[in-house]
Amino acid sequence: ARTTTAAGIQFGRMLADYNLYWYEEPCWPEHIDALVEVARALPFPIATGERLVGRWEFRELLEKRAASVIQPDVTHCGGISEARRIAAMAETYMIPVACHNPQGPVSTASSLHAGFATPNYLIQEVVRNDVPWRNDILKTPLSVGTGVCYPPTEPGLGIDINEAEAAKHPFQPEVTMACFHRDGSVADW
Repeated sequence: ARTTTAAGIQFGRMLADYNLYWYEEPCWPEHIDALVEVARALPFPIATGERLVGRWEFRELLEKRAASVIQPDVTHCGGISEARRIAAMAETYMIPVACHNPQGPVSTASSLHAGFATPNYLIQEVVRNDVPWRNDILKTPLSVGTGVCYPPTEPGLGIDINEAEAAKHPFQPEVTMACFHRDGSVADW
């Protein structure tokens, strides 16, 4: 959950004994100065960026070193090419990249391509068991279960969609929840 700066620091201090790999989005990612304040107050890396779109939104974050790890989402930031541009910007500040990826196998394949082409790539987020048919929609499932993944040898993204299986699972809109603050103003989930 995203919090105020003070709450982000307070909660982070409670986690200090757990040797976190990183503390993800302790406050709103668009509030760069708040992230700077949180990053300076805590003993572990801050990661953010999954909601930022395009390199221009990452510029101030990088310039102010508001995060130790950036997390562009290939499906939101403008694709593989834009993710690579963002990663190249981060490389000039010696900041690693870990693409955000809570989506399906096409997004995973795209994120992996960005990672294999990026010298400052740290780790890849992968969703594996959200639906029982996840691996069935690829003719050959991605081999990501062991924690190690190798570059694809097939053309394009290196995946082949099983169209018949994918057709069994048509798009269904998510049930979104309305979030409001106590004063009635719209809140982010």
